[in-house]
Amino acid sequence: MERFVEFVTHHYLLASTLVGLLIAYILVEMQRGGRSVSPQALTLMVNNSKALVIDLRDPNEFKQGHITGSQNIPYARLAERSPELAKERPIILVCQLGQVAGTAARQLKTQGFQDVFQLEGGISNWKGASLPLVKK
Repeated sequence: MERFVEFVTHHYLLASTLVGLLIAYILVEMQRGGRSVSPQALTLMVNNSKALVIDLRDPNEFKQGHITGSQNIPYARLAERSPELAKERPIILVCQLGQVAGTAARQLKTQGFQDVFQLEGGISNWKGASLPLVKK
């Protein structure tokens, strides 16, 4: 530990840059939108809180496999279809990799939705956990 303190005092510019980058990373992650939930947490939220799962992928991707009970609202149509969503229920957004869901969560929060979440890693993470998908 004393070597760490010695390093920080001798290389204060490097240490302060590291702290600044960590703060910037935290701020960017906080602004991404909804909080991330794991596939297991998604299942619990649907069962316990009656959370609404919104799949933001293209309808063709949705037909190839989606989470049971999820609704397909493509990201491009989310703004026009958001009035259909119940603001009092938690909403979990799902996309392919988890990136689009963050942007969509920010969009819903600006429209007054409070409990907005995103599936971490998207549908790819769901598949990686060997969880079931419904195919239509």
